[in-house]
Amino acid sequence: MMAGQLNQRCALSLLLFLTPAVTPTWYAGSGYYPDESYNEVYAEDISRNRALDYRVPRWCYTLNIQDGEATCYSPRGGNYHSSLGTRCELSCDRGFRLIGRRSVQCLPSRRWSGTAYCRQMRCHALPFITSGTYTCTNGVLLDSRCDYSCSSGYHLEGDRSRICMEDGQWSGGEPVCVDIDPPKIRCPHSREKMAEPEKLTARVYWDPPLVKDSADGTITRVTLRGPEPGSDFPEGEHVIRYTAYDQAYNRASCKFIVKVQVRRCPILKPPQHGYLTCTSAGDNYGATCEYHCDGGYEREGTPSRVCQSSRQWSGSPAICTPMKINVNVNSAAGLLDQFYEKQRLLIISAPDPSNRYYKMQISMLQQSTCGLDFRHVTIIELVGQPPQEVGRIREQQLSASIIEELRQFQHLTRSYFNMVLIDKQGIDRERYMEPVTPEEIFTFIDDYLLSNQELTQRREQRDVCE
Repeated sequence: MMAGQLNQRCALSLLLFLTPAVTPTWYAGSGYYPDESYNEVYAEDISRNRALDYRVPRWCYTLNIQDGEATCYSPRGGNYHSSLGTRCELSCDRGFRLIGRRSVQCLPSRRWSGTAYCRQMRCHALPFITSGTYTCTNGVLLDSRCDYSCSSGYHLEGDRSRICMEDGQWSGGEPVCVDIDPPKIRCPHSREKMAEPEKLTARVYWDPPLVKDSADGTITRVTLRGPEPGSDFPEGEHVIRYTAYDQAYNRASCKFIVKVQVRRCPILKPPQHGYLTCTSAGDNYGATCEYHCDGGYEREGTPSRVCQSSRQWSGSPAICTPMKINVNVNSAAGLLDQFYEKQRLLIISAPDPSNRYYKMQISMLQQSTCGLDFRHVTIIELVGQPPQEVGRIREQQLSASIIEELRQFQHLTRSYFNMVLIDKQGIDRERYMEPVTPEEIFTFIDDYLLSNQELTQRREQRDVCE
């Protein structure tokens, strides 16, 4: 058994080697070479005539191991470091790994039984990560810490730091840089525009949005929800939304408002016994409204008015007054021209006032005055025989010459009851040889004689005579 123990700490070297202790005379016959090479220690055959002397304090070279230490046990006790039979346990400082024999012994050949050295421990170089980098405190050496970071627009997922450990491996795992930031998008400013004259829309233009990706700068697509620039926008507020997508399918949106205003004038009221026809919406800037009167009425005043940019109507309202019929004309044509495109005529002819058919027809028509006025019908009566023959429109009397011309022009006989319905264009549309109810006359007019304007009025307002 060994008598003692020696712990010895030696300074930097990459290998275990043997150093001369005192003088070069130790080289002779020692079994070691004087150059500091990494020669393995091997045993020599001991000459039979050479005596082994355990009392020699330095039988082998003193052990020096750089970045490590040798713990030796000598048969002669703790004060002997390299006497014959000394056994040394070799170890390395933290951060170094022992390469070679862990235990050596001083042999009779004056050599140690093996070689060893301490090699600095290293981890493998870390690979670079896409869209990121790392910085290390001490390269790839033990306890070096490498901190990862990502390029602008990317976020780190995984371990933010890795440490070089004693087993030569890095702690944790390799992180990745992920693009999770949405693109940056900026829409144009909201805008407001007035509709053009006589229009309810406005054409609006704008520049495309400004889009930038916060990561690699690549925008894959930009979508628009809403009308394209240069479209005609109707009155009101319209939301325009853009959405941008990057390569990582992150998206960002922005929106702005397009507001279209229509200058409008106060709603015009139709005249009593008349109506209005208007262009466009009827109350917007540039719209023109024309006054019309029902049959039996005539317009007095401004025929039309225009909605101005000041939101006020030009001119003043027109009114509808009862139609003035001039019976003091020279011909039947002059009389009928007064009704052209204004009134329908129902001309009734009878041989005398006591005619049964005549009395019956007049009685029924007198009870339907509202329906006749609603359908623009004026009654002309031709009754009797010359020279007592009477012709009248409402309360006005017709001259004998006008009566005769009307009979000849409309082919109305004095011999029996007969009646003709004339439309607003002066055309004979229906003849009756016996009395008919007002409802039959009204049905015929409603089905065949109404103009488009009259049909529109019928849809907008019910029959006021109901």
